[in-house]
Amino acid sequence: MHQVDAFADRPFAGNPAAVVILDDWLAEPTMGAIAAENNLPETAFARRRPDGDWDLRWFTPTQEVDFCGHATLATAHVLMAEDGHDGPVSFHARVGTLRVARDGGGYAMDVPSLPPDALDDPPPELDGAFDRPPHALFRNFENLFADLGSEGAVRAFVPDLPRLTRLGRMGLCVTGRGDAASGADFVSRYFAPGGGIPEDPVTGSTHATLVPYWSERLGRTSLRAHQASARGGWLDCDLSGSRVTLRGRAVTFLAGHVRLPPDMG
Repeated sequence: MHQVDAFADRPFAGNPAAVVILDDWLAEPTMGAIAAENNLPETAFARRRPDGDWDLRWFTPTQEVDFCGHATLATAHVLMAEDGHDGPVSFHARVGTLRVARDGGGYAMDVPSLPPDALDDPPPELDGAFDRPPHALFRNFENLFADLGSEGAVRAFVPDLPRLTRLGRMGLCVTGRGDAASGADFVSRYFAPGGGIPEDPVTGSTHATLVPYWSERLGRTSLRAHQASARGGWLDCDLSGSRVTLRGRAVTFLAGHVRLPPDMG
């Protein structure tokens, strides 16, 4: 098992993920237990397919999820930087096919575009979650999004985590247009306490929806994004039809071995 900081060019930044390369899947309770033991935002499990591609699954400390960008980037980094695979690599997951290639000193990750579905009113679980009504509310298949208008509003947002826990498996992403001084076209933060992630440091999957949203708002298909968490991270993003490309770096923090009891597999 490796632990990788994704969307980072140095340790202790970006978003940490554990990566476990398998010959075949372990039992789901075992993979869930490993993820809970790691207590990282995501633990990724990958196995080689007969065609040379990879199957990929992701677990938070509490549940399996359908889509995780930063742990996909971390897995590609382990395969190419640690295990000697030439790349590019293609992953098959619940959300579809994800492709990662080397890109200078980092990686380019190609993921499906998940255009935003507008919401007229917040769900009852979000009643009272905002000091003032968001500029826009929208969603994709797994998350809710609120455009708070500005980078300052995103940075100042104080999440009511017990309230957000009522969303269950869904998370909340708040976003706003970047300030001229920051260098970001847009910023975001992401909270999924119901899924075991109070605040995610850098979330690749939300950008599959943020990029088409801000591309339409700003009239450009190439955007620079910043996730304004405590650790923080930068993503260079491109929208091309039904696909989004996210560019970033990754660094290995540690490598080790998982020692399972004989009755777990």
